[in-house]
Amino acid sequence: MKAGFASFVGKPNVGKSSIINAIMGKKVVIVSDKPQTTRNRINVIYTDTDSQIIFVDTPGLHKPIHRLGEYMVKAAVQALKNVDLLLFTVDAKEGFEKPEEHITELVNQSGTPVIGVINKIDLVKADKVATIEEIMREKVKKLVALVRTSAVTGEGLSELLSVIKANLPESPQYYPEDMVTDRPLSFIAAELIREKVFHFTYEEVPHSTAVIVEEVKERPNGVIYIRANIYVERESQKGIIIGQNGQMIKKIGEHARKDIEFLLDRKVYLDLHVKVKKDWRNKDFIILNEIGMRDDIN
Repeated sequence: MKAGFASFVGKPNVGKSSIINAIMGKKVVIVSDKPQTTRNRINVIYTDTDSQIIFVDTPGLHKPIHRLGEYMVKAAVQALKNVDLLLFTVDAKEGFEKPEEHITELVNQSGTPVIGVINKIDLVKADKVATIEEIMREKVKKLVALVRTSAVTGEGLSELLSVIKANLPESPQYYPEDMVTDRPLSFIAAELIREKVFHFTYEEVPHSTAVIVEEVKERPNGVIYIRANIYVERESQKGIIIGQNGQMIKKIGEHARKDIEFLLDRKVYLDLHVKVKKDWRNKDFIILNEIGMRDDIN
């Protein structure tokens, strides 16, 4: 049996979460086409007959502009430590640019073996991918393999799994084989609700939103009741989230509920409320205690 931790690292929106979901065959971590969707570190557990890979999904490394951003970057850098492999992910379309140069420095400082993952290869020609690979071979010190992937088409994902397994230590499983994440249901539900806000709203609204699950309870009829607050920074954003005649909050709730039900294979009643907390992204207490990031930065 082989088992170990493989941490994704890369700038925002390179497809780290999409790769994890594609490998797992279900939505475990949230995705959107907007950068900085992932705010927290989350362990996703892939188990088969001869291995267990704990994928560490992290916020994209970026230059923070508020306190929340600082914690996100700190969580991402922390995830470089005490893992067996780093999965340095690059967007094939955008190429190896200045952010990748900075990430390479952090990766090299960690001393951890690295698998280079060139994602979104379905969007570019092979020669551009080859150029990125050449740069990574030159700059990344402990590079053990390079894999071309597309989370959309599935290309390269089997190869990525094989290469990860080949570079993991022999070890018993860390988690039960039926476990897919080490995060509680309240966290996963909050993330899926927040994903729908990212999908259905625009401009600054998604990044100004936090979701806190206040209650999770199984009712006598077997339905899982989940009560959650959606926090925004301004009254105008509250109006956008609720929408005309409550249509937007209904849309967010319906789509989030379906994802939670699919994950649990149970009926879910989702009770959403929208509240205003001015400038919450710069308030340590809210970030650490309400957004649930304390474990990510310890």
